[in-house]
Amino acid sequence: MADVLAHSPLHNSSGTGQTPGVNPDPVKLALVLAGGGARAAYQVGFLRSLAKSFPELEFPIMTGVSAGAINVAHLANNCGTLPVAVEELTDLWESITIDQVFRTDLPALVFTMLRWAMRLVSGGVNLSTPAHGLVDTDPLRAVLEKALAPGGGPLSGIGNKLRSGHLSAVGITTTNYTTGQSNSWVQGEHLNMWERPGRRSFSTELTVDHIMASCALPLFFPAGKIGHDWHGDGGVRLTAPLSPALHLGARRMIAISTQYAGDPSARISNEPRAYPPPATIIGLLLDSIFLDMLDYDALSIERVNSLLASHPSAHETGLHPVDLLLIRPSMDLSVIANEFESELPRTFRFATRGLGTRETRRADMLATLMFQPGYIRRLIALGEADGDRRHDEIARFLAPVLT
Repeated sequence: MADVLAHSPLHNSSGTGQTPGVNPDPVKLALVLAGGGARAAYQVGFLRSLAKSFPELEFPIMTGVSAGAINVAHLANNCGTLPVAVEELTDLWESITIDQVFRTDLPALVFTMLRWAMRLVSGGVNLSTPAHGLVDTDPLRAVLEKALAPGGGPLSGIGNKLRSGHLSAVGITTTNYTTGQSNSWVQGEHLNMWERPGRRSFSTELTVDHIMASCALPLFFPAGKIGHDWHGDGGVRLTAPLSPALHLGARRMIAISTQYAGDPSARISNEPRAYPPPATIIGLLLDSIFLDMLDYDALSIERVNSLLASHPSAHETGLHPVDLLLIRPSMDLSVIANEFESELPRTFRFATRGLGTRETRRADMLATLMFQPGYIRRLIALGEADGDRRHDEIARFLAPVLT
């Protein structure tokens, strides 16, 4: 569904208002990618459909958080056309396995659990090297460095695209565990940085460190160090996920969520239910980090835009309209994850079952961590099919950009 949105007084106060000095291009297009762990493979499928139907399409502005930051960084760093960039991103996702994201071997998991147990019973006394996360994500860093920045350092492709004029700005958001702020790390030219209560932007050269920090699921994945501070998943404090793209001058946005909208006709069951297992509660917490704020942000701007459209002197308010195409999966990705639970490595599967993943129909936690080839391919295919099905709607939305 295409929603016509606007900058609003509500969003000015929370950080998504127009930044002084920014002169948005009426057709400047932004790509906004939400998080969701392995569910971000759905975004890749939708992008495949876009690249197939609109091969000349470019996104001057790209922003992402968590796993969406991986996709944004890969696209921004690739100097090829959209079809070339998306196919290489697809190859990356289709080749990844869970042990290339975090260590799942028995010794590593047992050692980490023992360190956590020692921390819990020590009363604050450091009896061993403290565990920084429930799993070791060094394998993911190795994959990203190989794909994006061999030898380390900045993502050089982003600088090349900025200099060639094919990119205006790219932003990745993290949560600063020291200050509690949402930090947006932006690489671009002629930028106007912003600061709002609880949010701040920084001009920088993006590196794998920024991506790893943005992907650092609280407690599950170790935090990443940027400068002197430790940073975690960018979705934790980002209450307005559309705001970075708006600050960077976007007037038209495609935002891809990984959250199924649900069936509005579904009825609440009258059958008694068992107490929810930990996996259900953890899954809901993860969804609140990755997905809920994007829906709220879009709805809030839509409502304010309706008021702006009826304002007798809207042009005097200093506000401007922003068109948003919000993309959602046509199926519940958490339900699909249950089909592939048996493919998880045995040790990790044993641990997740202990949290009750087999006691719930909606395996949100599994869907986040299901970096398994079968599940990834299924999500990519679903995203591409959803894009193909909505081709005409997307073409109408992109018409001002492509003409």
